[in-house]
Amino acid sequence: MSLQNRVDPFGSLVSTPARGAWMGNRGVLHDEARMIRRPWRLKAWLICRLEFNGRYRAVMSPHRYTELFFLDEATALAAGHRPCFECRRSAYMAFKSAAGLGSATAGEMDAALHVERLGPNGAKRTFIAELSDLPDGAFVKLGGQPWLKRGDVLHRWTEYGYAEQIDAPGGEIEVLTPALSITAIRGGYRPQCALDGDRP
Repeated sequence: MSLQNRVDPFGSLVSTPARGAWMGNRGVLHDEARMIRRPWRLKAWLICRLEFNGRYRAVMSPHRYTELFFLDEATALAAGHRPCFECRRSAYMAFKSAAGLGSATAGEMDAALHVERLGPNGAKRTFIAELSDLPDGAFVKLGGQPWLKRGDVLHRWTEYGYAEQIDAPGGEIEVLTPALSITAIRGGYRPQCALDGDRP
């Protein structure tokens, strides 16, 4: 049975045999039976490399942080995560700079993202924007589904990759990617995307 540790663009944790390109962390979310008991524990929601300094981890070990996985970095950003300072320092610094955060600490960045990714009831927080104003790499919600914006086209997200594409509609649309991450992408941060066939 697949573990419930794959993250979708809504930030939800789902069970799937599909593998991810990045690992993530929100703290210890599972119990000793490797069942998810909470959606997050820390405000630091990270995007980490799958391999770093030869470290090995048994997934969902008792009392250790829960390893989460993402299709690609664009998905991770939509869910509300940001690059890890330890294993992805250059990406962390690039994201911070592109977001215009200057001297902000990691804790201050995490606090700002936390407000933008979760509403008062713990549900995914979204906002409305003109689709034409969003940068490539942003995720939007259309027909209850997550779609990646790329130029004048939307690509539907699935656990295994991107499926059909449609011409981007005009007007306002519900945005999944937090505003801070939108600012970073608009400022020049380029998230890795499975649509391009590139790997971390």
